[in-house]
Amino acid sequence: MKQIYSDIIQFRGSHYEFGRMQGAQLKDSLIVKNRERQWKVRKPRFSVDEKEAKDNICRFAPGIWEEIIGLQDALEWPMERVLMEFSGYRLPYARSGCSILTGENYFIRNYDYHPKTYEGRYALFQPGDQGYATIGPEQKITGRPDGINEKGLVLGYNFMHRKKPGEGFICHMIGRMILETCANADEAVDMLKEIPHRHSFSFIAYDQRGEALVVEASPRGTEVRQSTVCTNHFEIMKEENRHHLVDSYERLEAMERGKSSIKKPYDAFRLLNDTDKGVFSKQYKNWAGTIHTSAYFPKERKAWFALGGDQEPLEINFGKWVDGDDLELNRIYGEVDTDLPFVHMNEKATWFK
Repeated sequence: MKQIYSDIIQFRGSHYEFGRMQGAQLKDSLIVKNRERQWKVRKPRFSVDEKEAKDNICRFAPGIWEEIIGLQDALEWPMERVLMEFSGYRLPYARSGCSILTGENYFIRNYDYHPKTYEGRYALFQPGDQGYATIGPEQKITGRPDGINEKGLVLGYNFMHRKKPGEGFICHMIGRMILETCANADEAVDMLKEIPHRHSFSFIAYDQRGEALVVEASPRGTEVRQSTVCTNHFEIMKEENRHHLVDSYERLEAMERGKSSIKKPYDAFRLLNDTDKGVFSKQYKNWAGTIHTSAYFPKERKAWFALGGDQEPLEINFGKWVDGDDLELNRIYGEVDTDLPFVHMNEKATWFK
């Protein structure tokens, strides 16, 4: 078992100031050093055009462009490198897992990915210029794999495939844009239909009404359905699915079976976080091991978070934080059943064997 942690990042102010603060934290960090080594192996096949990236980001969430400028000023990097790291536009994305279960006023999510990608940063950000306050784990610093905003909108995504990519945004930047700019699930669906998608993902939007909307999104179109469970295959756009979906269906069936025993939200959390229930994954070497379990409660505006399996969640009253009550905690600790290095903790979190 490996002991791991996520740093809690709290910030109130403009997007530019948020980016500059984070850039100062990242400068000379293990995250940056490991990512630089990773790029040596996974060289991009193209560059990201600055005007194209700026125009597309500003079309949906202009504050995030200011955050990118703040990161550049603090890191003192060329804009091309900043965009390759933080823009979330026209970039590659490796395969991953993930499972989502919703019920009466709860949204539970397992984030399944590779430890060498995990940055260990959990952010609470209240913009002073534009956009809604949000809470959730960071992905590639500017992105969010899941989270909730001050209006009670929750969003998470599940990977489908990378074939035939388009010229659009990758999943975690889409998640961030929606959380900052949409007040409810209907607005999130509208934006998911409009935004250009780089790869194929299911995005699950959930709000205070208690209805989960699943948007099956690919570069070729979107479809919307209602469901309380979602893993890694499309139910409507089946022609987009991968051929090997056994694990996805197994986790979906495990959640369907387990729903009958759920009496309260904590039971739902246990269904996903316990390592013996059939949903939690230890496939870390296959890019599909569960690193964190998130839970969100729209009506109370609360969040739970746990690193690794068989853990008790940390509860954060996000509503109170939005009202001005800062958290006294600086880190969240947990443990994961793997010997693989994490990008924010270990010097050799690269793709070299």
